[in-house]
Amino acid sequence: QELGKLEDAEASYRKAIALKPDYPTAQNNLGTVLQELGKLEEAEASYRKAIVLIPEYADAYSNLGNTLQAIGRLEEAEASYRKAIALKPDDAKVHSNLGVALQELGRSKHAEASYRKAIALKPDYAEAHSNLGVALQELGKLEDAEASYRKAIALKPDYPTAQNNLGTVLQELGK
Repeated sequence: QELGKLEDAEASYRKAIALKPDYPTAQNNLGTVLQELGKLEEAEASYRKAIVLIPEYADAYSNLGNTLQAIGRLEEAEASYRKAIALKPDDAKVHSNLGVALQELGRSKHAEASYRKAIALKPDYAEAHSNLGVALQELGKLEDAEASYRKAIALKPDYPTAQNNLGTVLQELGK
């Protein structure tokens, strides 16, 4: 049933764009639905159209980064996240997403800095604490990683990824 709702949303956004081709919000929203439907190349095109219409559209750059990351075009995703951050520097989620892309690029030290910025902006961001733990673990900072996972779990006790990662680091620490 959810698939049907997403397809209905896609049709509605396409109709809005047909009625008003220079409608950047509809292009961005269409991109989001297309991404959820797994139509990543179409989502990328929709975000790019939104950005052409509003070159300072931080959310479209962020969403484009998510799509490019899902496609595996990590350097382009990094650039898109950095553009979103330049336009909207207080968006914790974009800083965290940049960290994930940097980590996937093998740049854990830079990822650590992005996660720390996300946490500075939003201290109760459990996912950023957990992601920071992964970066710290990759950097060999196991006690710090443990603390990050514990903070993520304190903020979100039903967070299975953080629970699993805590178990992994505790095993590495021999605790």
